Amino acid sequence: MTIFGTPIDVRPLFPVERRALLALLRDLSPQDWAKPTVCPGWDVHDVVGHVLNDYLRRISGGRDGHAGARFAEGETLPGYLTRVNGEFVQATRQISPELLIELLEHLGHRLDALWASRELEAPADLNVSWAATDVASPAWLDIGREYTEFWVHQQQVRDAVARPGATEPALLAPVLDLFARALPQSLRGHDRPEGTVAELEVLGAAGGRWSAARQEGRWHMAAPGPEPEARVTMDQDTFWRLATRGITVEQARDRSRTSGDPELTAAMTALLAVVA
Repeated sequence: MTIFGTPIDVRPLFPVERRALLALLRDLSPQDWAKPTVCPGWDVHDVVGHVLNDYLRRISGGRDGHAGARFAEGETLPGYLTRVNGEFVQATRQISPELLIELLEHLGHRLDALWASRELEAPADLNVSWAATDVASPAWLDIGREYTEFWVHQQQVRDAVARPGATEPALLAPVLDLFARALPQSLRGHDRPEGTVAELEVLGAAGGRWSAARQEGRWHMAAPGPEPEARVTMDQDTFWRLATRGITVEQARDRSRTSGDPELTAAMTALLAVVA
């Protein structure tokens, strides 16, 4: 087992998540497509255009070996992503909602085939920086990260148009599990004695318990133990929104219970599972 914990295979869930998204999008009115989302400056149409960008980018890079847009001189990864995502979204404003739906449906099967071609324990096509910046990611974590992104963007659309859904445990539990893999990175700035354990409990039908332990000079995902030195408990809705900054750290802390080492609980309640 690596610092990232036990592998998880979410590949069978991509078609299920996509069917839920497409059913939602086909039921939207023209007014719905123009409603603002939690993503600053983006309406529903923009978020869907961004999902299309993700499909195209992963197929182009992973299947065809296309390098994509280049970094500008001195550009950071967050800056690069903000720029290229914004450029693509602006371009997709020329595309009708009907055609966006058709393109997602058409390309989804090709994306599924790309994931199916990957060995889960092989090196990732793209490292997951929010899980570790100094250790190469396995493919299962990279693929899982993409699943979480698609699921979260669907929820952003659902929130904007007041259409709850796609939160059944089969779809949501893997999102929470994958976001919990950010625990070691969240705790990285806190040196503690060997064997120190910090535990996160997420309440709800899709929730669970995850721990990070101090081992060999760094934090690793570990099996939950009986007496963690720090413990944070929050509900499942709070956790995924915290991890994607759909709510602020302060809001998440107001909705959480903590005990033990206050520096560790503060780090855990600042967990981030997106590039920002």
